[in-house]
Amino acid sequence: MSGMRARTKRLYAVGVAAILVVAAVALASTALRQHADLFYTPELLVERGMPEVGQRVRIGGFVVLGSRENGEGAEMLFTIGDGSGETVRVSYTGLVPDLFREGEGVVATGRFVDGSTVFVAEEILAKHDENYTPRELEGLTPYETAS
Repeated sequence: MSGMRARTKRLYAVGVAAILVVAAVALASTALRQHADLFYTPELLVERGMPEVGQRVRIGGFVVLGSRENGEGAEMLFTIGDGSGETVRVSYTGLVPDLFREGEGVVATGRFVDGSTVFVAEEILAKHDENYTPRELEGLTPYETAS
């Protein structure tokens, strides 16, 4: 390489840098696409349609009053509403956060299973203080009645 002109060395350096930048962008976009959880409210599910079966998504809204039921073992069933009249039935197995209550905001992360409209949650996040509301639900009032 000592026999190359300075212009040729710069050209090779720019080419290698461009290849590295393209590889980094491709790697980052692949990683983000695999870990991005789409956020839905019950109304958005009706407008846009159900996500693909098995796709990891987040459902947010308010726990409908009177909708909480205990299933077998540690399973719990409840309904999420967003004030639009649309609701999503959620199944969760495990311990819920201390702040989980009917009429309060909640975000559930999980999947819809094949042949069912019940959302199977893997994680439940409840509001953490009096001012917490998911950005997509700001301005809505808690869902007051069970369907």
